Amino acid sequence: MNLPNKLTVIRMIMVPVVMVLMLLEMPIIAAVVFAVASITDFLDGYLARKHNLVSSFGKIMDPLADKLLTFGALFCFIQLDVVSVWAPTIIIAREFFVTSMRVVAVSKGKVIAASWWGKVKTNVQIFALLFAMLLYTAYPLVACTLIWISAIFTLASWIAYIFENISVFKD
Repeated sequence: MNLPNKLTVIRMIMVPVVMVLMLLEMPIIAAVVFAVASITDFLDGYLARKHNLVSSFGKIMDPLADKLLTFGALFCFIQLDVVSVWAPTIIIAREFFVTSMRVVAVSKGKVIAASWWGKVKTNVQIFALLFAMLLYTAYPLVACTLIWISAIFTLASWIAYIFENISVFKD
């Protein structure tokens, strides 16, 4: 297993660690682990491209690891009563929709690359969740607002993907 794939696996292992730390209300440690996991996301992609280590495993597991990390944090925020289920539902629904759209595109011999909106969405989600982790115990309303901001960017990204790739829906 190459280094980028090892980083992806490490990120997946960090998901339950982040969740346990959040649920034990250890926000600073949870945020540090979340930040390290987020850095491994950037690092594994960079290393895979730079050293020509892109693999089938990485193409499938890297985005899955990202989604698990995001979903895990969102589920904890619901459990901790920081945010209602609606903002996380928008975020999760978008991820399933875009992933499904990509699968349909591949079945038609097309590839849907990450768009500018998708990259913005990812960065907003990472920073919103990171700062929400740091703030939810002292400022739950600020944490909730950050998650909603993330959901709004996610929704914008979702709409952009539909319009940019409408041809996928045509037979």
